[in-house]
Amino acid sequence: MSAEPSHPVPLRASDADREAVVAELQDAAADGRIDLDELGTRLEVALSARTLVELAPLTADLVPAVQPAQPLLLKGGMAGAVKGGSWRVPEQIRAYGGMGGVRIDFTRVECRLRVVEIEVDGQVGGVEIVVPDGWAVESDQVDPALAGLRDRTTPEKLPGSPLIRLTGTCGMGGVTVRHAKRGERRKLLRESR
Repeated sequence: MSAEPSHPVPLRASDADREAVVAELQDAAADGRIDLDELGTRLEVALSARTLVELAPLTADLVPAVQPAQPLLLKGGMAGAVKGGSWRVPEQIRAYGGMGGVRIDFTRVECRLRVVEIEVDGQVGGVEIVVPDGWAVESDQVDPALAGLRDRTTPEKLPGSPLIRLTGTCGMGGVTVRHAKRGERRKLLRESR
């Protein structure tokens, strides 16, 4: 019989963990919840933290006292549904492909969330998700079902960019996650001028 350790070993903090805390602290300073001196002090600790235990107190008092927003619900129905352009990204999205499919386009949004959870059900029409370069996608919790999952994103995540966490099932229509295509990129470039 092996002896149980008397104290749990603190988990190591990753670069992503430190970056997420830095982003939350910067947001708190921008909102006026902490001043610049306190921001500097907390950033110094965050950047040198080795464990999650060291990071936790830095943002514990910054959690806003608001109820979480309702998930965004997108249903493809017979004609399909598209969420694109400039829109406020919620923490949770539920996308049901229906017969016409659902397309979610994040290329024109500003998103300060660390994680966006998307529950997909491809049904017959499928679900397509377009993310900017530098956004990471975690799709290992999606059931491929009949049509399967096509993840065409690159693994490189830019610091401070969101993680898209997918769950659910691909159904008969499938789920595709990708970056903007060449023509879409040209259109985005024209619009930004």
